[in-house]
Amino acid sequence: MAECLFCNLAAGKIPCEVVYQDDTVFAFKDIHPKAPIHILVIPKKHIASLADLKTSELPLAAHMLETVNAIAKQLGTVKGYKLVINTGSEGGQAVMHLHMHLLGGKRFSD
Repeated sequence: MAECLFCNLAAGKIPCEVVYQDDTVFAFKDIHPKAPIHILVIPKKHIASLADLKTSELPLAAHMLETVNAIAKQLGTVKGYKLVINTGSEGGQAVMHLHMHLLGGKRFSD
């Protein structure tokens, strides 16, 4: 496997603005935000995309969703937020490491 940007961020090899981390999940501010609040939530384990998620890894995906909700509450997105998971290059995934975009702080039209 080639070097993975998100694996390196989670390992602390590349600096970023960390929002949350535990043994299995890492969350940080996107460096090219598309909204006032734009947080990426990733598993520390390398999983290329949602399409590569195994049944045995569903608890990890559930924990990622719990983390998204906790961060959204912490950051005050009380009126709602958008959660995006791009899957594969044709789905707009730029970094081939499963990640969720938590977007908030504004009204979204779609």
